[in-house]
Amino acid sequence: MTQETGLFIYGIVPSDVEPTPDAEGVGTPPAEVTAVRHGELAALVSEIGLEEPMGRPADLTAYESLLDGTAEVAPVLPVRFGTVVTGEDAVHDLLAAHHEQFADALTEFEDRIQFTVHGRFDEQEFIGELLAGNADAAALADQVRGRPEIESREQRIRLGEMISQAVELRREAENRAMIDAVDGLVVANAPRQPSHELDAVNVAFLVGADDEEEFVRAVEEFAEQRRDLIRMRLIGPLAPYDFVSAHQLVE
Repeated sequence: MTQETGLFIYGIVPSDVEPTPDAEGVGTPPAEVTAVRHGELAALVSEIGLEEPMGRPADLTAYESLLDGTAEVAPVLPVRFGTVVTGEDAVHDLLAAHHEQFADALTEFEDRIQFTVHGRFDEQEFIGELLAGNADAAALADQVRGRPEIESREQRIRLGEMISQAVELRREAENRAMIDAVDGLVVANAPRQPSHELDAVNVAFLVGADDEEEFVRAVEEFAEQRRDLIRMRLIGPLAPYDFVSAHQLVE
């Protein structure tokens, strides 16, 4: 029995953008990526079996790699991961229905790219700093030190709550400080939800090509100032996932 297929849509690009010959799509084996064009727009797509399981780590990696690689050479509007349509006619319908919005957004993202700054507190350093500056927390730490967990459960819970609250407050401050540190070097910022209880910084930035080097230097300086307390990562360049609402139009 022949398996029914559809088209997996990765993103929207200007009509003159061509997938690279080595571009690999989702699926096993990796599917060939092609462009379906309509007017000034094109959609990057690949064929996929409608019954084929999707959402494996390799699929998400293929999706992100294709979009991030494209974003380095042309503006791209990421479409929500997992968007599959029945065929080229459906892609043409999508591009026709939202042609003006997509074209305007592509113009907006010309020569702009996303970077994400993610940092995580070093747990021992953070707790040490907290205990040194908070007498109540230090007293609780003394009360639980060396005692069985069952005997000091109440104190441990209270100490844990104090640490959690301190992390949250410090995280808000560090996110604000990160945004201030690159003020004037970015087009927009988008604070993100923490991905871990010890997250210190998690902010996406939309950066113009002319400001990219200075932006990276500013982030490196920010990280160096906090290197004993926060383990920082600069992720990018990326497609503008946090700044594009195009995916909402195809849900």
